[in-house]
Formats: sequence, structure tokens, C-alpha cells
Amino acid sequence: MSHSILDENVASHETPGSKFFPPFVPTAALEAEADKRLAQFPDDQKRSAVLPLLHFVQHHHGFISAEAIEWVAARLDIAPIKVLEVVTFYPGFRQSAPGKFHIRVCRTLSCAMGGSHELMEKLCELTGIDRSAADAHHHPVSVSPCGKWSVEFAECLASCGTAPVCLVNDDFHEGVSAEKAQGLLDSYEGSNSSH
Repeated sequence: MSHSILDENVASHETPGSKFFPPFVPTAALEAEADKRLAQFPDDQKRSAVLPLLHFVQHHHGFISAEAIEWVAARLDIAPIKVLEVVTFYPGFRQSAPGKFHIRVCRTLSCAMGGSHELMEKLCELTGIDRSAADAHHHPVSVSPCGKWSVEFAECLASCGTAPVCLVNDDFHEGVSAEKAQGLLDSYEGSNSSH
């Protein structure tokens, strides 16, 4: 299968976080998971499995690469551009490697009023992250030079009463003011866990 349409349209680029995520290779476990997910849909509706497959790939591989898009498309027997349309439509899908610890800071009204923008500034200051090239849709993730940390703003994380809130990988943190940013980072500093 040719990468031409994907080469022109996939936003994947190398980041310092790439070292924490091996290149996408369909493993036996991935194929088994795909079979399980596809079995949940009638034969004429296999394309409905696109979201579950993409979520599974991102959870286990960190982001959605051109190779992952081609694999999902082949498993669903659809054109890769149809998978790319889904990846680019939903901002929760990353097209480039995040850091080992990916921090999503809520920026909706309650969290913004509670200090989420100040929290983001402090996290960037402490980790050396430059967000000047970040944009909300195509490149929302900014990665530290060491590749260990990455940040992005998220829309409502559903805990307005405990603002500001953030997710570190899948761990939810409430009431994280800018003053608590160093403590948040320190709690992951010696950790070997990943996505």
C-alpha cells in the first residue's frame, strides 16, 4: 500500500518523545484485539470499528502514525483517507509522539478561572517546553527537550468544582494550582510507568 496520500496529509513528525514509543508494528496482540473489536459489528458495518481501533492503537503505541492509519484501513477494508478523516476530526487523537508523561490541562471556563493557564505556563517553565508552535488542532501537543514530558490543553475534564484539573497519562488530578505544579511533576519523576 502506498503512503502517498498519508505522506501529504498526516501531521506526524519526530518529537523528543519518540524515543519512548517504538515504531508501529502490528503484533499478534494487536491483531487479536482487532479481531475482537471487529467481531462486535456486522460484516457490512465493520467501518464502525474505526474509533475503537484507533483508541486501542493510541493507548498502546502513544499516537496514530501513518503506518497505524494504513493498518486500521486495511483491517476495515476502507481507504486510508477515511481513517485519516477520523484522526484529524477528533482532537483526542495524537499524530505525533507525546512525552513519556503526557499532561492534559483543562482550559474550559471553571478551570481557566481557577488558574489553568497559569498552571500550563508553570508546567512549561519547569519542563523546558516551548509551546510557541502549538496550535489547537494540528499540533496541540508540545514535548519537552528530554522527551519525558508533554502538555496540551484539553476541553472539559468534568470536574469544574475542583478546578484547575489535569490528566497525567490516565491519572486524574484535581485542584492543581500553579504552585502545585512542581509537586505534580515530582510525583512522576522516579516513575517507570508509561502510556
